[in-house]
Amino acid sequence: MGDYANGAVYIVEGLLTFFILFKILSARRGRELFIRRIPGLSVLDEAVGRATEMGRPMLYVPGLCGLDIVGLQSMAVLSHVTKHAAKYGTRVIVPLYDAVLYTVAEEVSKDAYTAEGKPEQFNPDDVRYLSGRQFAYASGVIGTMYREKVATIFYCGSFAAEALVMSENGHNAGAIQIASLAGTVQIPFFLASCDYTIFGEEYYAASAYLSREPTLLGSLVGQDWGKLVIVGIIILGAITVTVSQVVPGNPVVEFLQHNFFRFFCKGL
Repeated sequence: MGDYANGAVYIVEGLLTFFILFKILSARRGRELFIRRIPGLSVLDEAVGRATEMGRPMLYVPGLCGLDIVGLQSMAVLSHVTKHAAKYGTRVIVPLYDAVLYTVAEEVSKDAYTAEGKPEQFNPDDVRYLSGRQFAYASGVIGTMYREKVATIFYCGSFAAEALVMSENGHNAGAIQIASLAGTVQIPFFLASCDYTIFGEEYYAASAYLSREPTLLGSLVGQDWGKLVIVGIIILGAITVTVSQVVPGNPVVEFLQHNFFRFFCKGL
């Protein structure tokens, strides 16, 4: 046990694990878990509708992510977008940076068309592996924007310095752009060049909300419960310390300080 990883840390970690597993099991048993709809999700349908009205394809860009948690979340959103596009016969072009994720994206697209009862609409050429090099990939994405005259561009995954290059060209091409990413470094560039953005924790919430997959839903709600417990402990500690200075000798405060909080914070 380290200097800071005392028993209280293990208790909080245990509670967090319990909440996550409990909510995942609840979701798998069919219980409805509430997740607030993020405003940025409302524009997904609008973006698909715009491409359908214009008779142009959509571009779904996962960025530099590979087969990791960010990439898998992006594939969940891709499945939702492709299913919605399949209803209206709109093409979804998916350029990939990672060779492994390329095979996953191909299967996700094929399954999405099949789930909507339109497997004949799936075109293997619409899921494309471009390059494993950052700016070669960005050049390929930009070229696809102009050649295919896309009406809508989704950026959903991991992005680095190529983010502004791609989104600026997407703006010049006249496409409506929606950016969704877990990282924070590229947020200013997407805010400046895209029409709508979903970022930070909203990225994981979006994929859970759209896919309704029990593991994602349960994990998200379980983490929120764990955060509520941690915030509650912090607020209670702040109130206790403040009251102990304003009203010294209060028996309730002394009990909390000498028994409860001493367990959570060394030296209190």
